[in-house]
Amino acid sequence: MLSDGRIVAIKKSKVVDESQLEQFINEVVILSQVNHRNVVKLLGCCLETEVPLLVSEFISNGTLYDFIQDETNEFSISLNMRLQIATEVAGALSYLHSSTSTPIYHRDIKTTNILLDEKYRAKVSDFGTSRFVSLEQTHLTTLVKGTFGYLDPEYFQSSQFTEKSDVYSFGVVLLELLTREKPISLTKFGEHRSLVAYFMEAVEEGRVLSILDAMVVKEGSMSELLAIANLALRCLNLNGKNRPTMKEVSIELEGMRLSHVPFTIQTSFGHISKFLATMTPEMCCVMEIDFKAGEEKLTGDVGGGSRWSGGPGEGKQVAGGGVRQKKNHVPLLP
Repeated sequence: MLSDGRIVAIKKSKVVDESQLEQFINEVVILSQVNHRNVVKLLGCCLETEVPLLVSEFISNGTLYDFIQDETNEFSISLNMRLQIATEVAGALSYLHSSTSTPIYHRDIKTTNILLDEKYRAKVSDFGTSRFVSLEQTHLTTLVKGTFGYLDPEYFQSSQFTEKSDVYSFGVVLLELLTREKPISLTKFGEHRSLVAYFMEAVEEGRVLSILDAMVVKEGSMSELLAIANLALRCLNLNGKNRPTMKEVSIELEGMRLSHVPFTIQTSFGHISKFLATMTPEMCCVMEIDFKAGEEKLTGDVGGGSRWSGGPGEGKQVAGGGVRQKKNHVPLLP
């Protein structure tokens, strides 16, 4: 904790060697020139101690990996939240690739390098292996570095890292959000150990929805889920030139997030619309909907000071009058 009361995170090297020191300096240089709401903020550093230290903002909810793989199931992850997290990460990478004065390739995008704050907003972190790239450069030729399961196959074969290599890694993150599976499974065998290979096989066999997390299938329409899966597929194209840019990915995801309406609510409105067709003109013009309870509750004033209430197909009159005013009231035309 700092003298002003702020809680901070301190990152220090486990081993003191030249390569670790180089990564720390590299992270300081890059983060000092980055300013984005979805990139972790560097507050300070100390490179003169025996073990170098980086001081950054404290992100309270840990890594996206732990959040996705939480086996207690204490917190269900809605499709809307998954789309929000994916959109925020894509926006941060788009910023690094195309909005900084000098483009930056992250080079190690994975769910353990994505943090979640108190409101579950994504923060991209760990820039130790990241690199600045001049505007004239199309790739970096380096020793292959990264994490198995996220590595771009094209980069692995050629040692040439491009902005599309970050896109591939993001595609794996998107699959993790959709399936809640690990990038490399220790319980599956053969090609199914790789989440990407497992996904590709499902796509080829026309059963991609069968590998998605149950909550995703419950809340998304078929067309919506297929659109997200198709975006992941394009990010994972073996030919980097055929992958979208992170800017394109960010724009598509933002559109999906803004247009998303949970399928359970769509279904509920379907039930309500059928029921409204049976209402008489004397019914009042107020409808009250309670989705938290998992069912529709409708109330309305009826002539003579009586009150009508009930769910779809079960309208009934009750004594009294007036309707409680709530924020989720939807006006009806008489």
